Amino acid sequence: MENSYENGFQLSLKLSEPILVTPAEETKKGKYFLSNLDQNIAVNIRTVYCFKDEDKGNEEAGEVMKNALRKVLVHYYPLAGRLNISSEGKLIVDCTGEGAMFVEAEANCSMEDIGDITKPDPGTLGKLVYHIPHAKNILQMPPLIAQVTKFKCGGFALGLCMNHCMFDGIGAMEFVNSWGELARGLPLSTPPYLDRTILKARIPPKIESLHQEFADIEDKSNTNGLYEDKMVYRSFFFDPEKLKQLKEKAMEDGSLETCTTFEVLSAFVWIARTKALKMLPDQETKLLFAVDGRAKFNPNLPKGYFGNGIVLTNSICKAGELTSKPFSFCVRLMQNAIKMVTDNYMRSAIDYFEVTRARPSLACTLLITTWSRLSFHTTDFGWGEPVLSGPVSLPEKEVILFLSHGKERRSINVLLGLPEPVMKVFQDLMQI
Repeated sequence: MENSYENGFQLSLKLSEPILVTPAEETKKGKYFLSNLDQNIAVNIRTVYCFKDEDKGNEEAGEVMKNALRKVLVHYYPLAGRLNISSEGKLIVDCTGEGAMFVEAEANCSMEDIGDITKPDPGTLGKLVYHIPHAKNILQMPPLIAQVTKFKCGGFALGLCMNHCMFDGIGAMEFVNSWGELARGLPLSTPPYLDRTILKARIPPKIESLHQEFADIEDKSNTNGLYEDKMVYRSFFFDPEKLKQLKEKAMEDGSLETCTTFEVLSAFVWIARTKALKMLPDQETKLLFAVDGRAKFNPNLPKGYFGNGIVLTNSICKAGELTSKPFSFCVRLMQNAIKMVTDNYMRSAIDYFEVTRARPSLACTLLITTWSRLSFHTTDFGWGEPVLSGPVSLPEKEVILFLSHGKERRSINVLLGLPEPVMKVFQDLMQI
């Protein structure tokens, strides 16, 4: 599959030899349990943060980041280990203390030359995150890889490759911010809670009684071969006024008492994508999205829980219904899916994987993931908050990402990829 990106700039880097950064103190060794919520999303997530302080420059950036990494790995010691497969056939971490991989690089340009990093661009941004040559799977990669790239302008980029099985967005945010706190000589504001056995599977009841949120949907769509076309990636900006208009549109027929920004934006994008893909009227389309279960569990997960506290919930609808019924109908589907997520739902998802090892099917599916509530933009290693931050790429072609943007982070950027002819239709449908 050919990918097309608008930024034609060719970034050239001079890389140092990769090193392993080990914890500053002796840490616990042995097997580290990963819960069933961790098993489902064992993919590498690559992000880039750009920093610049005119007075401070970037000469000490590599050393400061490396020394603080040694310190933070004492608290987050599983990140210094290696992923492995247990006797039960599930992912675990061997806490070996081998360390995280760390690379320093120098760029041939100023930071401004790389363009807008709020839009995925693997061709350019991918060079800012180190890729281990010949690594064929996640077992051959450390759970954490960091690259510090210095630019001629005095700025620098931190490129991270972190395995999602180690933490969800909230956990990753807390880790990166903790790293920043230690770099500035501060104590950790949120120490990690490391014991994931609190999310062990129960002895499951009959499988029929468990929530079937991961059940496959038969693929009857006319999208076969669709993704063989050239993919293009776009970002769509929704300011507070546009988001307000969407809420008003959802409420205008009086069938909804209230609605959230996430609900209306997800519904709007789901409908537009379904139309753009020209799905058949009787084709079932599925929307998957993650719900933070930290407050859904009873008792709530501890503060600083180091792991995945999210579960996927879904809405399923025939394409014809989705595109012909009032906007409020789709928003209601979203609300009903969110209401399903209770303590029992979360526990059932854990049990369901224990029995079936089933992962979500992405056939005829849109998977929305939102980073709009994650405060990655507050990360500070001593050079102030990032001037820019964003993902290197989208993990799957079915994924759409919501990112907070603009003043007070009240706007949202919607990032997605579609085949070129489909994207042209989708762009028109994004007009409110």
